[in-house]
Amino acid sequence: MRQYIPVFILCFIMLSCKPETYTPKPRGFYQVSFPKHEYRQFNMPGYPYTFEYPVYANIIKDTVYFDKKPENPWWINVDFPSIGGRIYLSYKEISSAQTFSKLLEDAHRLTYYHDKRADYIEPKELNNRYGVHCLLYEVGGNAASAYQFIATDTMRNFIRGALYFDVTPNADSLRPMNEFLKEDMEHMMQTLQWR
Repeated sequence: MRQYIPVFILCFIMLSCKPETYTPKPRGFYQVSFPKHEYRQFNMPGYPYTFEYPVYANIIKDTVYFDKKPENPWWINVDFPSIGGRIYLSYKEISSAQTFSKLLEDAHRLTYYHDKRADYIEPKELNNRYGVHCLLYEVGGNAASAYQFIATDTMRNFIRGALYFDVTPNADSLRPMNEFLKEDMEHMMQTLQWR
């Protein structure tokens, strides 16, 4: 009787499985509807800079930097809750301890850290009508941040900005959001002024 048990189990397994036809479903992505590009002024008292940012964004003061307090009170985040993106803005004052060349080198190093996953990194120079010199980095491929920038007067003020999304980087699915927010980043750079 024991010798028939494996045969019985095998027959049961074969008879219980019916071949089903499987139809693969096409790959789909969420549809994102973008608002109209409209801007308002960021003009908080005590901040050494001012700029225009989108009306569909929120300004959040950055109070934590890798579980530490930021080195000055002027670090902010421009949050896009409807899109799931955030531009991290860190402000530094140029001094003898933090020279312009050191800050520029640090910003360059942080941008090129993404070179491990990036297909390319392309810098683009911008200068606005207020005398602010900007450098926008477009980081192609599946890097964590598709756009980063620096803005400075080379004498006293230095801002570094980086756009991130709270998802696994996928250049194809994030392309519409990245391109939409690139226009907002460029507008922020064009309207940035020092006080």
